[in-house]
Amino acid sequence: MSYDVVIIGAGMSGLAAGIRLAYYEKKVCILENHSRPGGLNSFYNLQGRQFDVGLHAITNYVKKGTKNKPLPKLFKQLKLKHEDFALREQKSSEISFPDMSLFFTNDFKIFEQEILDKFPSQKDNFSNLCKEISRCDELNLNSTPVSAREVVSSFITDPLLVEMLFCPLSYYGSAKEDDMDFDQFVIMFKSIFMEGFSRPETGVRQIINVLLKKYKACGGELRLKSGVKQINSHNGKVKSITLENGNVLETKKILSSAGYVETMRLTGEKIQPENGRIGKLSFVETIYVLDREPSELGMDKSIIFYNDSKKFLYRKPEDMVDLSSGVICCPNNFFFDNNPSEGMIRTTHIANFDLWDNPSSNDYRAKKILWQKKSLEKICTITPDFTSSIVFTDMFTPKTIKRFTGHLNGAVYGSPLKIKNGITPVENLFICGTDQGFMGIIGAMLSGISMANLHAMN
Repeated sequence: MSYDVVIIGAGMSGLAAGIRLAYYEKKVCILENHSRPGGLNSFYNLQGRQFDVGLHAITNYVKKGTKNKPLPKLFKQLKLKHEDFALREQKSSEISFPDMSLFFTNDFKIFEQEILDKFPSQKDNFSNLCKEISRCDELNLNSTPVSAREVVSSFITDPLLVEMLFCPLSYYGSAKEDDMDFDQFVIMFKSIFMEGFSRPETGVRQIINVLLKKYKACGGELRLKSGVKQINSHNGKVKSITLENGNVLETKKILSSAGYVETMRLTGEKIQPENGRIGKLSFVETIYVLDREPSELGMDKSIIFYNDSKKFLYRKPEDMVDLSSGVICCPNNFFFDNNPSEGMIRTTHIANFDLWDNPSSNDYRAKKILWQKKSLEKICTITPDFTSSIVFTDMFTPKTIKRFTGHLNGAVYGSPLKIKNGITPVENLFICGTDQGFMGIIGAMLSGISMANLHAMN
């Protein structure tokens, strides 16, 4: 078989790129290693229940009719309607530090007022930071990386406010330990604070199903359970792909959402850890199904980003899990039209891939039980104690993440060094998705679209 473009990975980025190319009559095939599309943001069934993987909330929410924002740009590029994703806004969220909390909704003025009330000395400083954020061309594919902490600290003089701003933005999109590029900071600041959170009425499967239907309607081909064994090139130019089953697909161009390091290894290039491209940051996530809504227990926030000291540490922990900070999400605390049948709480913490990857099968199960217990104890010091309401629990670890995404070290956000123009050393092999640099579900789709438009339309 021969294609104009082969896309590696049927995650959000790969599906969006596929739709864009197929719409313009490119012969395109998406290869997915697993039996279900979605990648890092998929879903699974367990004991009669359906669970989202990864998705707490979708960023970049704006109301129908809003123009010149990422979400409407996405719908325009994919020929979709606002209602196709059935997004429902968050109720409210919180950044919780010792003796200080900041509340925010999808109305940025509320967040601005919170900072004015809690950090009155930073009024002008925060205003100036917001002006700098508005001036920044965060989508410039040729920009030079600059430390976000250096830039933000040049405006905000209260260290606590700096840490509070970085906590949610890091958890939702940083591949760098204790920092991020300022472009990434701007992307996340706009998408979380200036635009906002939402969730699809029926979870991430709503979005996946819409994308699949659109892709197939445009004539695109999807091959599930089709892992890539090797990318073949001749004289430095892409020629074909060898699948794990031995089949060979000829192609003019490849878009890979597998990650830069992972993609280059498929070409035969071995990238060593010391070059800084291999990500270190992974997470554990626990899902608690409850016999009642969290709101009935006094938990009315959509998402809580907590940190138990004035300094926020965002780095690979020495222990299996770092409980000093985390994310607590109540997926039902959005403005849904229909009330879900069961209550749910999802918690996320930074974790050490190496320690999770090593235990034997029996020890691995025991460690999951241990850290579920420790996490629950910690979370219940921040929220009302919901232990007696738990009817079902599941947990995934860095080992799970590597298994289902292929990311080395289970690094959710991939490499700390992003390739914004998507170009690799192999001619006609391009990167989209996490390692290209647009973060979040909307960002991932825009990454696929941008790289398809830039590199694969001709």
